[in-house]
Amino acid sequence: MRVKRKHVAADLTTREGRARARREMVWQDHGFLRAIYQNLHEFGPGMWRSNQPSPAKVLKYARELGLKTILNLRGESTKGYYLLEKEACEKAGIALIDFQVFSRDTPTREAIFAARDLFDSIEYPALIHCKSGADRAGLMAVLYKLLKEKVPFREATEQLSLKYLHIKHGKTGMLDAFFQAYADFNAGRPEAAWKPFLDWVGEDYDRLKVKEDFLRDFGKGIQVDKILQRE
Repeated sequence: MRVKRKHVAADLTTREGRARARREMVWQDHGFLRAIYQNLHEFGPGMWRSNQPSPAKVLKYARELGLKTILNLRGESTKGYYLLEKEACEKAGIALIDFQVFSRDTPTREAIFAARDLFDSIEYPALIHCKSGADRAGLMAVLYKLLKEKVPFREATEQLSLKYLHIKHGKTGMLDAFFQAYADFNAGRPEAAWKPFLDWVGEDYDRLKVKEDFLRDFGKGIQVDKILQRE
């Protein structure tokens, strides 16, 4: 069996290492596509979303948007895109916060409550990003609208839409299924009488059931146990 080699971070203090980091960012991480379109949108006062920013974009956003914080939804990495973003944030005086979420899984209770706390503690203006700016950024944007801005549910969930390149009909539709589960729980009641979102998350949300139901409806029922790692 072929063993996957552990990735070793490039050494940015050397010319060769910096060149490798840039190759990883541009080619392996598809940065050449993001050079054309950044999927940049302001979705609240002083709150932005985008795809993975290049170092040049980090510096530009610092100047033009006055960014104080970047929330990296991809998590910490040894890859070139992350090393170069981190370096650019340090140069620009931007706080880089690694907060990993997933586009093809239902969010955990812990992640949702942690997002609430994060929105209350970071310095604004801020930018959230994943790789494409479509799915993970969309998830966090919906949570921001619900938890920080407290807008109506339907308005909040517009952050997960084709406008931002989010596709509901692939596995990333699991994020839509999560929010739909909350709407289904409150079916038949006017929105003003809905159970508060965080109360539902803490008391009623069954993450694995939402995931299992989605996968079955998605036509992958025979793989559910394997994906959920159940016996």
